Amino acid sequence: MTFEWQVLLQDTGAGERYLDWLLSAWGWTLAVSACAWVLACACGALIGVLRTLPGWWRSLGTLWVEGFRNIPLLVQLFLWYHVLPALMPALRELSGFMLVVLALGLFTSARVAEQVRAGIESLPRGQRLAAQALGLRLPQVYRHVLLPQALRLALPPLTSEAMSIIKNSSVAFAVSVSELTLFAMQAQEETSRGVEIYLAVTALYVISAFVINRLLLTLEQRLRLPGATA
Repeated sequence: MTFEWQVLLQDTGAGERYLDWLLSAWGWTLAVSACAWVLACACGALIGVLRTLPGWWRSLGTLWVEGFRNIPLLVQLFLWYHVLPALMPALRELSGFMLVVLALGLFTSARVAEQVRAGIESLPRGQRLAAQALGLRLPQVYRHVLLPQALRLALPPLTSEAMSIIKNSSVAFAVSVSELTLFAMQAQEETSRGVEIYLAVTALYVISAFVINRLLLTLEQRLRLPGATA
């Protein structure tokens, strides 16, 4: 088998090379992943806190987590793209990119919430009691005492989630967002050089996940709590 990597330098017929198209698709993959990660962290931290509160707050958080974790991501994406706009006309104004970000971000938020909840519940109960004894209200206890520590403890599993969101962004092809997977499918059809195309796309997924892993591991080492195990 011979590899013809020069296929990436061929013209697509639209005034650009396949390599340019590949790099553009990589940019869309990173953009979808980054935006979805920001949404997942924001929502996940909030839901994770709710999961540690008593009463109906915990029930609300549990409903969120179980709902998003037990519906396949691709089904959720189709719900956002085909079903919810019919029920909420305002969503029709959103682009496919934004709908993918919402679907992927909220799906991942359920997983982030569980990491945050586990981090909070792993802290000694005395910390919360001591903070309340000093006169801090419950929101202040979470903001200034519990969440900063819980997020640092949750960094290792959150690193795995950040890498997963890169891989899960591939579902965006289903709604015609021009990311890596859609590029691979279309370029393979046009060039009949699937081996080279898919190897190039795979390499970019691996590079993306590896860089994120290294960055978050460095952050984890800098923020590790004194006395925490490596």
